[in-house]
Amino acid sequence: MPHNAHEQIITRLAQEFAIKKPQVHRTAALLDEGNTIPFIARYRKEVTGELDEELLRRLADRLAYLRNLEKRREEVSRLIEEQEKMTPEIEQALSAAEKLQEIEDLYLPFRPKRRTRASIAREKGLGPLAEQILEQVPGELDELVAPFVDGEAVPEPAAALQGACDIVTETVSDDSRVRQLVRSKAMRKGVLFSEVAAGADAGVYEQYSNFQEAVATIPSHRILAVNRGEREEVLAVKLELPADRCIEGILQLYPPRSPSPFVPHLQEAVADSYKRYVAPAIEREIRSTLTERAGEKAIKVFADNLRALLLQPPVRAKIVLGLDPGFRSGCKAAVVDETGKVLATETIHPHPPQQRTAAAARTITALIERHGVNLIVIGNGTASRETEEFIAALLPELSRPVSYAIISEAGASVYSASPLAREELPELDVSLRGAVSIARRIQDPLAELVKIEPKSIGVGQYQHDLDQNRLAAALDGVVESCVNSVGVDLNTASYPLLVHVAGIKPATARNIVAYREQEGKFISRRELLEVPRLGKVTYTQCAGFLRIAGGANHLDNTPVHPESYPLAEKIYALAGGDPEALAALDAESLAASLEAGLPTLRDIIAALQQPGRDPRDELPPPLFRDGVRRLEDISAGMILQGTVRNVVDFGAFVDIGVGRDGLLHRSALGRRVRHPSDILSPGMAVEIKVIAVDLERERISLSLVVKK
Repeated sequence: MPHNAHEQIITRLAQEFAIKKPQVHRTAALLDEGNTIPFIARYRKEVTGELDEELLRRLADRLAYLRNLEKRREEVSRLIEEQEKMTPEIEQALSAAEKLQEIEDLYLPFRPKRRTRASIAREKGLGPLAEQILEQVPGELDELVAPFVDGEAVPEPAAALQGACDIVTETVSDDSRVRQLVRSKAMRKGVLFSEVAAGADAGVYEQYSNFQEAVATIPSHRILAVNRGEREEVLAVKLELPADRCIEGILQLYPPRSPSPFVPHLQEAVADSYKRYVAPAIEREIRSTLTERAGEKAIKVFADNLRALLLQPPVRAKIVLGLDPGFRSGCKAAVVDETGKVLATETIHPHPPQQRTAAAARTITALIERHGVNLIVIGNGTASRETEEFIAALLPELSRPVSYAIISEAGASVYSASPLAREELPELDVSLRGAVSIARRIQDPLAELVKIEPKSIGVGQYQHDLDQNRLAAALDGVVESCVNSVGVDLNTASYPLLVHVAGIKPATARNIVAYREQEGKFISRRELLEVPRLGKVTYTQCAGFLRIAGGANHLDNTPVHPESYPLAEKIYALAGGDPEALAALDAESLAASLEAGLPTLRDIIAALQQPGRDPRDELPPPLFRDGVRRLEDISAGMILQGTVRNVVDFGAFVDIGVGRDGLLHRSALGRRVRHPSDILSPGMAVEIKVIAVDLERERISLSLVVKK
């Protein structure tokens, strides 16, 4: 890329993100060198000027877009020059283009086309007559047209005029100014319509029968819903553009000028161009743009929900009994110890059709007593409600205090049948692996959920309708961010967890696990360099995010990077290893005396104060239960405790322990918010008020209790 183009991109990014050009320059250089975003955010703060991880990701995405834009600009310029049709006006327009769509609009007249009515007319020599129509040349119509009448190719004046108008129609449709004008009016004044297709049953799309909403205001979740209804052939969808205003606007670009005899011909050609070419193209484009915007919004909601779910606090030091509920095939039970090791598995049949409730109770009681179970975790799928009632009735009969929790089992079946599950739990039947996953995911949600494809975790909306590559990239970024913000125990981390550590590729992750199994526990981070195919570059990226508890160096159990160990040892010595003394250090003066970067020094002091700290421990724990409620037990006005299951554009779904999630609509949040995710996240415990209960449809309306 030419140096001046690179500088223009840097300048533009600095303006867009309201940061300094040197920050952009240095950050771009770090990215180009192959550094990962978690590493840059955590260990190159002095270089970037302390840009946070979210901004770094957006900056990296935008940098890639602008570089692609510049590449396409150069390519289109070359293609036009090869046709010897480049003009100063086109060159200037290309140079000023700020979006890929603008460049494609400019290239449209020069793009190779299949044979059209306009190209046939040009072959007949009618191009000059079309120019006269566009320029609104005055004179007598018959005299102006006569030179173009040819006894064979153009037998009569009407044929000449028709061919010339075909050329005008295509010329107008290829004009980038026309496309931009219609695009702008469509976005401001267009209306999206939908109705139930002939012969179709509206079903869940009833609200989109005879539906209309302005393009400028339609929310993303309704766009995705309409799209899905159209794809399922339930809805007929149309985007209506302001045709009269658009044609009027085009005629201002190509103004009819009396006394030219070509006034009606120009007007007709413009209207034809709009109806046959421009409007259909812009309608497709606007639908695509709306879908893309809605998709980006949905991806962000999904990503935010996933982050909250992954960063739920782990439940430590508990022996857990996981239950994967079911009717005909029974409930699968698995007991795991505090480290997630499987101690026992069973299948019970407390529900119809077998209804062996007493035998199931004896089996569960024996498992609890034999293994010292502290907590029961029930998946929220089929038969969850009935299983919860069974467990709640059993708890008072136990000799030891045991509570239970309901958690999402989304993705458990996907994990159970995966090659990874077969590798981790080869001795277990596929049906029992789900119960193990359910038990483990409350002990360490992050470590367990990374084993499942993110879009299978069930915290998004319309995820199957989104750009799957874009969705996967965004969700992978969230997983990477969460894993590295928490840190990973090098001696217990599974392959699926290690593969998300900054700089570690799948082959390297497998080599780390294999080395650990062969050589025993790692005693220092430096030992990573003995792992096959883990060189110095990878070590630099990953070392700070890997922890070793009880190793040879106490710094190995902190987020301090090995490159900063000498500095950390000096700080530790100055404080005498006393956490209170560390807190009392003057970071600014110390940074100056040690010739160290202030951000790095602050991070080191914080890390030394809390070695082995897990940021998730500071979050509220999950909601445990010891009783059960029925839908019939609740009524309007009740104040209850609930757990947020999913956050969407229009609100959130909250589990209040009655077997059906209630809807907490965004209008019932007690305050105006940009999006429900601003104040709610999956896994969050909330206090809610019941607004209404519809027993027939099993629907619950909730409002958020706001503390004053």
